[in-house]
Amino acid sequence: MLKPTIAAVMIHVSDVRTALDWYARAFPEARKVVIEKPQFECLSINDVQIEIVLADEQVTSGAAGSVVYWQVSDISARIRHLLSLGAELYRGPLTIENGLLMCQVRDPWGNCIGLRGKLAAVEPTAEAETAQDNGL
Repeated sequence: MLKPTIAAVMIHVSDVRTALDWYARAFPEARKVVIEKPQFECLSINDVQIEIVLADEQVTSGAAGSVVYWQVSDISARIRHLLSLGAELYRGPLTIENGLLMCQVRDPWGNCIGLRGKLAAVEPTAEAETAQDNGL
């Protein structure tokens, strides 16, 4: 029996081309996928397709319902990256189990992107140690 896995995340937007470009910058580790029949472009991260489709009267864009959470190695860095592309912090970050943090940001179309991860461990530099010794 096939073990269930996530095959695709469908994201509804008002401008597919602009959103596809935005998501390619938001997830630089994604690779572009071109499907021949029917003609369709999407992104893929670890065999999960990010499918950008036109919002309509049945499914609009925006924050409602289910949110997909992406596991990231440094949640703070990923939040900063997404905010630099025009995303807005929507919820969190909140501390959850096992020292992880989670949050949601909203893309320019109002859709939620969930993030889960730790803060990256940073080796203290001599400057940082001096600043800490000085109470800064």
